[in-house]
Amino acid sequence: MLTSAVRGIARRSFSTSKCSAVQQMTVRDALNSALDEEMEKDERVFLLGEEVALYDGAYKVSRGLWKKYGEKRVIDTPITEAGFCGIAVGAAMAGLRPVCEFMTFNFSMQAIDQIINSAAKTFYMSAGKVNVPIVFRGPNGAAAGVGAQHSQCFGAWYSHCPGLKVISPYNSEDAKGLLKAAIRDPDPVVVLENELLYGVQYPMSDEALSKDFVLPIGKAKIERVGKHITLVAHSKAVELALEAANELAGKGIEAEVINLRSLRPLDINTVVQSVAKTHHVVTVEQGWPQCGIGAEISARISESEAFFHLDSPVIRVTGVDGPMPYTKSLEAVALPQTPDVILAVNKVLGVSQ
Repeated sequence: MLTSAVRGIARRSFSTSKCSAVQQMTVRDALNSALDEEMEKDERVFLLGEEVALYDGAYKVSRGLWKKYGEKRVIDTPITEAGFCGIAVGAAMAGLRPVCEFMTFNFSMQAIDQIINSAAKTFYMSAGKVNVPIVFRGPNGAAAGVGAQHSQCFGAWYSHCPGLKVISPYNSEDAKGLLKAAIRDPDPVVVLENELLYGVQYPMSDEALSKDFVLPIGKAKIERVGKHITLVAHSKAVELALEAANELAGKGIEAEVINLRSLRPLDINTVVQSVAKTHHVVTVEQGWPQCGIGAEISARISESEAFFHLDSPVIRVTGVDGPMPYTKSLEAVALPQTPDVILAVNKVLGVSQ
């Protein structure tokens, strides 16, 4: 599923005279670099989770960290999310900075009480006396051929909860800069990575390769400038939006693509400013439609001055409203594809097929 088109987008996005000076890095290595740099910088930072140490992580994100930092700072846990998540939350309350890895965020449901009732609410319930500087991270959303119990997107679930910050990186610069910001943050941060993007290479600027590189939580990025329609997406759906924008450009339609990066806080100002320019919006996500990220963006637009700039309703492109099928052919139908985005854009703009 990691097609050459993905790499083609990355190459086209950076086809400038400086391209030869830009280093390519996988999302996996960008996350590993962020963890390494922050563990080196701050001895309070430690990593725990299933197979993160001796096995170098289920997806090799923690490769080499156990050998470098030892068993006290890179800790293999039993298969008990509620247990090791509770230990991590307690450690954060005591002043450490744990990074709690879930092998998949689907398994974080086993620890939901610790994440919401302990981590997210403690700062408020302690009247601001107890910070919980913890990071919950791991793969989120649909992978490939893993069935309904391993394919949910938890972006809407966690961004619903006050007390949490929720980030959803797309490319390698996102992954490194946002994870470093999450580790340094005084509050609980949920980092929703994408399994299918771990092995994909993206350009890394000299700035992003620096140990000082940090991206602000709560600030979206305009991945592509356009004037006819705004496409708003996060995580792997940004890839769909960029692919659709490239095809639409060949038909004279210039789409502006917004990579949200952060789901809570949500950078609605960047979306509003884009809508004021394009007058049309399509949201793109792999999660379910009801109460999803697209639904939230649509509501925010309706409640802001951006509503008066719209020339047509906001349309959402989402996953199918049902459990993920296991069969490969049905899985492809259950997830949004590039043609779905193009169809939605044509509908919003009133373009005949």
